[in-house]
Amino acid sequence: MSLPVTLRLMESSQALSPPVAVPDQNDKALPILFQDDYLVAVNKPSGLLVHRSPIDRHETRFALQTVRNQTGRRVYPIHRLDKPTSGVLLFAFSPEIARTLVESFTAGAVQKSYLAVVRGYAPDDGTIDYPLVEDQDKHDHIYTGIEKEGQAAVTDFRTLARIELQSAVGRYDTSRYSLVALSPRTGRRHQLRRHFKHIFHPIIGDTRYGEGRHNRFFREEFGMHRLLLHAAELTFPHPVTGVPVELTAPLDRELMALLARLGWLNAVPPGWR
Repeated sequence: MSLPVTLRLMESSQALSPPVAVPDQNDKALPILFQDDYLVAVNKPSGLLVHRSPIDRHETRFALQTVRNQTGRRVYPIHRLDKPTSGVLLFAFSPEIARTLVESFTAGAVQKSYLAVVRGYAPDDGTIDYPLVEDQDKHDHIYTGIEKEGQAAVTDFRTLARIELQSAVGRYDTSRYSLVALSPRTGRRHQLRRHFKHIFHPIIGDTRYGEGRHNRFFREEFGMHRLLLHAAELTFPHPVTGVPVELTAPLDRELMALLARLGWLNAVPPGWR
């Protein structure tokens, strides 16, 4: 999907409406975006793990098990979304189909598009070409002395909207934020989060790579307690027919309400809202 080239620039301060209400989390069924005999894709909410992880031992709910329960079939994850990231999540119904799809991802035959809110006025567009070192256990470094090399990581981006708020979050009297569409060409761990930290425009709500004061501002002013990163679109060749499949995950009510308050809804590609 081609992204709009129009940039909405808001110079003046914006009046803020009441805090955003957090959507009801009692409905545990995941919205199914696509399903056939070989694949199933869902719209994963923020805060849900894809599968069991030693990092979150206390968690009892996982997208993999939920989709398995919904479809009545064993499923195999094709890619990963971080726990705090929402959006398109794809599974295969067999290991063979999963391998074919993973090969498509590795070969660069898959296009991914994300939407994010970042700190500051991001450039109109650009490409971040910055190698990333995979997370390394500190004990490996201590006992082996081996430094891992950076792996190629490339992200294209385009700024869709900007806003300046009359709120002194940092040392300035106002605070600036941007709505950005991101298209990673590679799939490194935390790539988008790390790349936007690298260019000094961290994603809002990122407790690992972001800025605490801006995260707190969005929690207190907007009631946002999540990472503002959404996997909006995924396009890939069907592993059996070869026909392109384009999946779109609409924004949830919480993100839609935030974008409405900031006056950004019209800047979002129509299929994503």
